[in-house]
Order: sequence, then structure tokens, then C-alpha cells
Amino acid sequence: MKSFNPPIRTLMGPGPSDVHPRILSAMARPTIGHLDPAFVGMMNETKEGLKSIFKTENELTMPVSAPGSAGMETCFANLVEPGDKVVVCINGVFGMRMQENITRFGGVAVVVEDDWGTAVSLDKVEQALKDNTDAKILAFVHAETSTGARSDAKALCKIAHDNDCITIVDAVTSLGGCELRVD
Repeated sequence: MKSFNPPIRTLMGPGPSDVHPRILSAMARPTIGHLDPAFVGMMNETKEGLKSIFKTENELTMPVSAPGSAGMETCFANLVEPGDKVVVCINGVFGMRMQENITRFGGVAVVVEDDWGTAVSLDKVEQALKDNTDAKILAFVHAETSTGARSDAKALCKIAHDNDCITIVDAVTSLGGCELRVD
């Protein structure tokens, strides 16, 4: 098999994105293990930087070296147990992916559907949680990449917390681009 030498392109979509030459150079350096003190130090520094950017004090803040969908799947894999009821808001493609993750991990999806291109309806979410008092999680996309619709994360999280639910928020296209106070 011949070596692959991709052409140089300027990537203008939501991902993947161009990699800075300094990063490409670092990627060409020797690999070290995840338990190496040099790696542990670098990871701790990275986590502190992310906490600052994300405006959070959460000690479990960490990078996931993968597409955003893998980060979302990581959340569902660790938080949804078989039989758990999850209220999931769908107003675009990535809300639909959330629903797929819920069912894949054995959860029961209670769908709150809004028209694509519109924000998640706070009233519909409140009603869904009122009708499903045993729901454990509210899952929604803050800024739906497929449509550009941004929902009110602060209000949705308050509704969830008022109903004893934790939240899973897909903020792939909003975090760092608009205000989102993670804590």
C-alpha cells in the first residue's frame, strides 16, 4: 500500500477543522504512555484550561479525543441504565442521535419534538416532566448544528433540576461561541 499524502485544503465546515502547524508538529513527536508523568502533567494542565474556558469547577472535566458525537455517547453510556426514563428534545439531527443513544443503552426515550429550526419549547419540556415524574435525565442540544436553532439552556436546566433530573447538554457548536455557564 502506498503512503497517503492528503492535499492541503482549507476546511470551512463545523468539523473536522484545520489543524495548526504547531499541533501537527507535536503529533509527529514520539508517543508516550498515559501513565507517563509528562503526560499526566500535560493532561492536568489541559483539564485546568478547559475548566477555565468552560467556566466550571467540575473536577471531572476532561477532553475526549474524538468527534462530538463520541463525547455525547460517552455521557449516555455512563449515565443511562436499562429502564431509565430520559426526556429527550428533538429539533434537529443531533437530538435524534441523542434518542438513538438512549435506546441503545436500554433507556426509555420520552420525546419532546419541535419543528426543525426552532428552539426547544420550555412548555413542552415542563409538561413532559410533569407527565413522567420518574424521568431521571433531560437531554437536549443547546445549539442544533443541523439547523442553527439555539435553545435556552439555562431555563431548560432549571426545569430539569426543579424536577430532580440531571441534564445532558450537547454544546458542541455553542460552547465557546455563546454564553454557556456549565455549572
